[in-house]
Amino acid sequence: MILAGDVGGTKTILALYELKEGVWQCYKKKYFLSAEFDSFEKLLATFLEVETNLQLKKVCIGVAGPIVNGDCVTTNLPWVLRQQEIAKQTGAEQVSLLNDLEATAWGILKLPEKDFVELNPKAQVNQGNIAVLAAGTGLGEALVIWGNGLHHVVATEGGHTDFAPRNDLEIGLLQFLLKSYPEHVSYERVVCGQGLVDIYQYLKFVGYALPEQLVEERLKKEDSAVVISEKTCRLSSKAVKMFCEIYGAEAGNLALKSLPKAGVVLAGGIAAKNLSSMQENDFMRGFLAKGRYKGVLQNISVKVCLNSEAALVGALAFARK
Repeated sequence: MILAGDVGGTKTILALYELKEGVWQCYKKKYFLSAEFDSFEKLLATFLEVETNLQLKKVCIGVAGPIVNGDCVTTNLPWVLRQQEIAKQTGAEQVSLLNDLEATAWGILKLPEKDFVELNPKAQVNQGNIAVLAAGTGLGEALVIWGNGLHHVVATEGGHTDFAPRNDLEIGLLQFLLKSYPEHVSYERVVCGQGLVDIYQYLKFVGYALPEQLVEERLKKEDSAVVISEKTCRLSSKAVKMFCEIYGAEAGNLALKSLPKAGVVLAGGIAAKNLSSMQENDFMRGFLAKGRYKGVLQNISVKVCLNSEAALVGALAFARK
């Protein structure tokens, strides 16, 4: 039996898989709100508490954070995951921790075509590298390198590179964010759920448009990013447009650095949940706005992954290797 998992800043998914008649089938799967647990060990214990006599061969978990010497201090949670402790707790023969985008990349290689939506009408898909980005609680990035007839997944922390504003409005956004993050404003601070909220607050601060009372009241009671993504007023509509264009710009940056002839894939919750906004021109305008290098990118496939369990699929795939 294999235990696979996807640990994120907002939610965690754990699943048990067993081999039946040559096919790996899900025996048990459960979603958790990560913030409800002060450690991964407690969450794992909750998942396993009713299971007896489990014979786990492998554990593979994608985690939102850098993997150092096989262990992980999570980026957006106060958790530390250690291979030896997980092995002791589960009795597994082998434990692997992957960066969550590394797991997502392995999953993308296994998903069917129906799980993707193309954003670039001029896309020409060829064999080669793949660039993967996922905006959600944070911004993750990974590369799939094609070489010697094989895919090689490379984990990165590219989402933490410096946010590079491209016009006066974005320069103002950077200055606005520096008040909250004086040491470093990364792309993750902009291209994530909280980033969308901060863009809205910035536009309100500079007087781009007058805030609507109903929207302001909802922001106090509901998930702010969800309310803004509905684009029910000038401020929220502009915030979503800015968000999509900046997301596109960073996807274009990663594409220039990796030349992904097999495409760019956008995973994570934000792109899939806001597909109609992603399909408007803002994202692709940001993606292609590379001056004389626009031609290098104009035929690259850019797809949104609709499968919210790509990292879980990838963790299972890695464990089966």
